[in-house]
Amino acid sequence: MKTIIFIGTNKSGSSREATKAAEKLGYFTVLFTNNEKQIQQRKAYPDIHKMVLIDTSNIEDMKDEIYNLIKFGLEIKSIVSFVDPFVHIASILCDEFCDNYTSSTAIEMMEDKEKTRNFLKNQPYSPKFFLLKPNEPVSNNFEFPLIVKSPKSTGSKDVLLANDSSELNKHLSYLRSKNPRETLMIEEYIEGPQYLVEALVYKRQANVIGIIEQEITQGKRFIITGYGVLVKAPKEIQSGLEEVLQSIVKAFNIENAALHLELRLTKNGWKLIEINPRISGGAMNTMLHAAFGFNLVEETLKLFLGERPDINPKKLKFVYTKYIIVESKGILEKVLGRNRATNSPGVVDVYVKPKRGTLLTPPLSMGHRYAYVIAEGATLAEAKNKAINAAKEIKFILKVS
Repeated sequence: MKTIIFIGTNKSGSSREATKAAEKLGYFTVLFTNNEKQIQQRKAYPDIHKMVLIDTSNIEDMKDEIYNLIKFGLEIKSIVSFVDPFVHIASILCDEFCDNYTSSTAIEMMEDKEKTRNFLKNQPYSPKFFLLKPNEPVSNNFEFPLIVKSPKSTGSKDVLLANDSSELNKHLSYLRSKNPRETLMIEEYIEGPQYLVEALVYKRQANVIGIIEQEITQGKRFIITGYGVLVKAPKEIQSGLEEVLQSIVKAFNIENAALHLELRLTKNGWKLIEINPRISGGAMNTMLHAAFGFNLVEETLKLFLGERPDINPKKLKFVYTKYIIVESKGILEKVLGRNRATNSPGVVDVYVKPKRGTLLTPPLSMGHRYAYVIAEGATLAEAKNKAINAAKEIKFILKVS
């Protein structure tokens, strides 16, 4: 049986839609997971034909399991991951067991923010940054505000704003207590609107799939709570982002890849916030499908299998996604307004993540966004208005813990 092995998946979002797409394409799907809860909830994953509980950070253990699958008669066509931090591990395994149409070297570099910053440091879109080794004292020569981050941070978990030296030292102490042997990164704070660029590279041709305006809510962390898909971006934005993308593809010598970039538009041009070697998680695949009519994770799988992806838009709709967070901590007793939100004008999709009894907290990472509403409109403003109005219908009733 022609088989695709997935390293990790979430219960919903882009990574889960990828396993469903693989089944739809006619492949036997195998999931390697370190999440025992997924094994316990096996019936919730009918699109995954075989689930293996395994340490997904241990390459040797996974190699042994892949040999077992081959002995069992499965023909491994690709090994992939749509989840941080397993994209590089999946690519290394793919190098050994099947034809890999992507580059493990480029993926490894893009997955590590320290390596990416060093590699691109001479590019005009690279912000000023400084690497601080473990136990290295911090100088007093910085201009504030600054961003302090772990190079291995994902989902905004360890990205902190420092407005003065006192906050800088506090953030450094916090991050060093979590990972004492890790190099930390200090970057200039970039002002300006933030955009996300979803891209596919096929045979060295870089394709901008979608340009998405991001709305950032700043509390203890930078949490993206709104995404607006621009079906027709202003010409100067389109051309500027394409230029940065082409430069990155050339610098990393990428032949085939799925990636997304986050950038800010400043008075000095575009500045790169980060690169990730995969489609964005969460609602991104659903958003792009609502806007353009194709399934990006399905086309990405085709790319990984050596086939030409079909990314020609089937339609053009402005789409806005509003994420819902909570302002106080508590145990979820019930969710109100889900049906009203679903039946609101222009709404494409509503997703509520937590079940009753779950502890909800104000966001410290993207994982603390608890619901979203996707709406479409004739303009981005109309789509945004519809999504926000529908999202207001959803209420989390919490019992203070």
